[in-house]
Amino acid sequence: MNYKKLTWKDLQPDILRYRSVFSKIRENSVNPIEKIQPRLINGLAHIHHQKQGFPVLLICGKEDIDYLKIISQISKNFILPASEELFGGDYQVINDTIILKPASDVQHPFTSVGEVCFADWIEKHLLFGYACVYKNRIHLEPGLIHKANGGTLILSLKSILLQPEIWLYLKKFIKQGYSELFSQDKRRPLPISIPVMPLKLNLVLCGDIEALYDLQKIDSELYDIAIYTEFEKYIKIFSEDDMLSWCRWVVYLAEQKFLPIPKENFWPVLIKEGIRISQDKEKLPLCPVWLVRQIRESVLIMDKSLNDEALYNALQVRLWRENHFQETVIDDFYLKQNILETQGEVVGQINGLSVIDDPTHPRIIGYPCRITCVVYPGHNEFIDVEGNAKLGSSIYIKSMMIIQSYLMSEFDIQVPFVASLVFEQSYDEINGDSASLAILCALISSLSKYPINQQIAVTGSIDQLGKIQPVGALNEKIESFFEICYRRGLTGKQGVIIPYQNERNLGLNAKLIKAVQDNEFHIWTVQNVNEAVYLLTGKFWKNKEDKDNCLYYSIQKRIDQQSTQSNSSIFRWFKWFK
Repeated sequence: MNYKKLTWKDLQPDILRYRSVFSKIRENSVNPIEKIQPRLINGLAHIHHQKQGFPVLLICGKEDIDYLKIISQISKNFILPASEELFGGDYQVINDTIILKPASDVQHPFTSVGEVCFADWIEKHLLFGYACVYKNRIHLEPGLIHKANGGTLILSLKSILLQPEIWLYLKKFIKQGYSELFSQDKRRPLPISIPVMPLKLNLVLCGDIEALYDLQKIDSELYDIAIYTEFEKYIKIFSEDDMLSWCRWVVYLAEQKFLPIPKENFWPVLIKEGIRISQDKEKLPLCPVWLVRQIRESVLIMDKSLNDEALYNALQVRLWRENHFQETVIDDFYLKQNILETQGEVVGQINGLSVIDDPTHPRIIGYPCRITCVVYPGHNEFIDVEGNAKLGSSIYIKSMMIIQSYLMSEFDIQVPFVASLVFEQSYDEINGDSASLAILCALISSLSKYPINQQIAVTGSIDQLGKIQPVGALNEKIESFFEICYRRGLTGKQGVIIPYQNERNLGLNAKLIKAVQDNEFHIWTVQNVNEAVYLLTGKFWKNKEDKDNCLYYSIQKRIDQQSTQSNSSIFRWFKWFK
């Protein structure tokens, strides 16, 4: 058996090896953006240096003003030093005629020096400017493209997607190299024509994956001519240099917002919380919004003293403020409104681990579930109650089909039983395949008539070969089951089985880590079905050397007995009919 029992040190990142980094953060202070966002910088450099083609850069990132500011700051590094070149022109109204003269004065509203401009929301008249008749005189108002003329314009996609007309005009103006002024009131066209304005513009559009997908539906040719890059969400931490770059990035963001600089003991707490966000011990979040929030809330708690106590207290207050839903779930299990066994042994019953991911709630809610399976004589049929009741998603139904395929390949014969499986007290759609290992173990238990230890909960996906595959939301799943066991009283034998690949995703809370350290709660990692079955039942799933202690051969004996009984029954009916 290759299953592994994790120690308390395995449940959290090894921060001690980076202790020396925290004292070096302010030494040789440099702008950390180059190491933090290399792909973003490359994309922006490309769009600013290219001389031909369609000058549009698509950035996959959050549509937030802080993101746009950072993109703007990077873009300014690629603008050539100030020169005497002016862009745009000078509109002059003479009697009933409007003429355009070459740009000569930077003070003129339609003249630009090639600035970098950004906006998280834009409307047509604010972007393109407009013309109107005011007190019997023609009035011309510039837009953001005139201010950015000769430079770079950075826009959030949300306003463009809600106003597709903006994109059609923007693309047209950039391609043709000049812009037009519209009448402010479409119902009242201007009595005179307005000359077009020369336009030279680099365009940067920022939006998340869904926004970029929606933009592609508006303009399917865009990806063929535009440059694409990403505002990376996480940084991989492999060395002290990586950690130093991340810490300097946090300091940089704090300075931009005029916030205090974190003290040395602040960093371990922030790293632990960052790992819970990234769900990976080797990755830390780069989101400026999230990072600044941690500092701001810490300052509110401790009044300008940015140390470990300040951040810890801020995180605890936020958890208490947002945790009512999770506490209600745990209370329902404690009061046995939702039934979940945490002691004893039961045939065909297992504790699965799931989550509730409500888009209206800021946290993922851990939700243990009781899965039961009953078996009775029949003809190789698998009844998935959730799927038949249309409470299973397509991914869930796929996982059920994988379980059936695995068992059919293992026994290589038709099983003379009907197996009925259900998620007890589940009334919403079941999504994902993270319960497939638990389901398979419940099915094996029911077929073999051997009980499962109810002190252990299981999460994990399986493939058709019986190998375990990783799943998501590990911390929330484990902590919810632990909290139920803790409320009922820890026995020292309770724990959770997880896929071995998910060890790197663990960043559990201090109370659970303390319980593991005291040997009151356990976490095991497994690589295949055999290891999971052994931990749950104390019996092997398949072991040719010890068939008496093997559930596979117990099931085969039951299949043979049932087949013999069925054949005898058919023979008796045949004799009676004859």
